[in-house]
Amino acid sequence: MKLVCETEQLKDYLNELEEVNYSDPLIQQKATELFDSQQTELEKAKVAFEFVRDEIDHSWDIQSERVTCNASEVLEKKEGICYAKSNLLAALLRSQGIPTGFSYQRLVLFDKPEDGYSIHALNAVYLSTLDKWIRLDTRGNKEGVDAQFSLNQEKLAFSINEALGEKDYPTIYSKPHPQTISVLKAHSNTLDMYKNNLPDDL
Repeated sequence: MKLVCETEQLKDYLNELEEVNYSDPLIQQKATELFDSQQTELEKAKVAFEFVRDEIDHSWDIQSERVTCNASEVLEKKEGICYAKSNLLAALLRSQGIPTGFSYQRLVLFDKPEDGYSIHALNAVYLSTLDKWIRLDTRGNKEGVDAQFSLNQEKLAFSINEALGEKDYPTIYSKPHPQTISVLKAHSNTLDMYKNNLPDDL
């Protein structure tokens, strides 16, 4: 699949947003811990990806009711669903001047189409040294899920089964999709939100 940028301006993928609040002291402190001036952009992207993937729990995996959204909140609480975790990765990388956008998939929510569908969020990161965008999925690994930092063949959390109505969306958004943010802001119980109220199409 060919990825398509929502905007041709790379600077739009560096903007600070309410959800991508990289000036927050918590984000700045974590950036100081994760990054140093000797690291290449590739090293920074990998370090940030692996931190969010491995150190921030997916709320459904730990069966937590807490809803998080903004990057600083996700970092403070150390949990969130994919929409929230993608905000954190974007904040960490944008703080280092690495353009980072938002990409989406439509997936079967649990095991079969009858269970319904959900929109899954991941990130697209522009690596200037390679002049290419790569997609990274910080959802969090578990049995059957093995997302990795890969520069060539994508290693995302989920592969698409078009026969089941699943699909990749080609657009790289400069902001989190409004549907993903509105659902987080409208709910106070992640478990109920995850089972019953996630958007199922963009």
